[in-house]
Amino acid sequence: MASPAAPLPAGPPDRSPRAIRAALLPEETADFDRDYQRARKIAAETLSLDELQQTLEHWHRIARMTQADPAAHRRMLLRAEQTLRTGVLPTDSVSAEDVQALLRERLGQ
Repeated sequence: MASPAAPLPAGPPDRSPRAIRAALLPEETADFDRDYQRARKIAAETLSLDELQQTLEHWHRIARMTQADPAAHRRMLLRAEQTLRTGVLPTDSVSAEDVQALLRERLGQ
């Protein structure tokens, strides 16, 4: 007898502001709202959608990461908040240079 299929993970949210906001953690929605309203105001003042599109793209990336693993995203937020509050890096943190070196190594560069 076959076991029931595991539910498929939710796909990335569409790019509408409503879908992006719905995919975020509750603790991030106020930041999204602030950024979205600021970008809308700039769009109205400049008659350009560039800032609004950049803002939605930024938050869409965050929404995708959040949906991929909400618990991991929440842990990252908590670690970032603690680091900003205390000024102390987590003991298992890696420098940007080390990450870049690892990427170059994996890409064979």
